[in-house]
Amino acid sequence: MHVDDLAQAVLFAIENKLPETLYNVGTGKDLSIKELAKMIQKTIGHQGDIVWDDSKPDGTPRKLMDSIKLINRGWAHSFNLLEGIDHTVKWYLANEV
Repeated sequence: MHVDDLAQAVLFAIENKLPETLYNVGTGKDLSIKELAKMIQKTIGHQGDIVWDDSKPDGTPRKLMDSIKLINRGWAHSFNLLEGIDHTVKWYLANEV
């Protein structure tokens, strides 16, 4: 999830005086760490191999948040993941020290 989308979700909750105190914020889409790594690799133009340490535990198989309560109130994310990665890479390259 892009940081701008999270900030907009917080503003949406405040401005609309949402009645409950807890809401999940997410895009409603799930992907594996491998899919994410390949997406980042393609965006930055990395040509090498991605090396995995298979001796470590896999972690939680799914990390998908159920954001339906917030979505039903009218909030929606603006950035898809690929756009967010591209935006972040461009920001990093422009602000690199």
